[in-house]
Amino acid sequence: MKRIVIATQNKGKAKDFETLLAPLGYEVLTLLDVAADMDVEETGVTFEENAILKAEAVSKALGIPVISDDSGLEIDALNGEPGVYSARYAGAAKSDDANIDKALEKLSGVPDSERTARFRCVLAVAAPGQKTETFSGSCEGAILHERRGDNGFGYDPIFYVPDLDKAMAELQPHEKAAISHRGNALRQLKESMPDWLNEQK
Repeated sequence: MKRIVIATQNKGKAKDFETLLAPLGYEVLTLLDVAADMDVEETGVTFEENAILKAEAVSKALGIPVISDDSGLEIDALNGEPGVYSARYAGAAKSDDANIDKALEKLSGVPDSERTARFRCVLAVAAPGQKTETFSGSCEGAILHERRGDNGFGYDPIFYVPDLDKAMAELQPHEKAAISHRGNALRQLKESMPDWLNEQK
């Protein structure tokens, strides 16, 4: 089985990538596996800037190809918040529950028709001596009034997927992979760079 490094310490993201890449014969490794003490500061103001920053920094440090993911939730009624600050919306501690509580509190009183939102993801692929490429995906939905489901991570329990009439956290991994922002971005990567994944060892 071939290995690929994802520039994250987020176990939830790692599981998403495992679901998406395992069928292609890849073992997914994260920074927790190869460089647990490496923490790239996300100073970008867009998902794309942060994804490129992480991918290039880790690829340069380790001398290997790396996929980096920067993603988050954009809520229309909150002018796109939490956006690039999704992981630390309620503070530097990066608590999923605290982030959800803050989002629900700020949406208190907002009617269903105005609770539209989307998950966005940008993948950056960096490799020594190669130009960094980026791929983006999104998943449209709405914010629920309370948590539903026990799967997933982050804002999944309050993100409603209209086409499936379920919260993201109520989906099985293969269902999520089929419609998620990360799944859509990875499919773009595979379509635009059909040989890249197969060439990496």
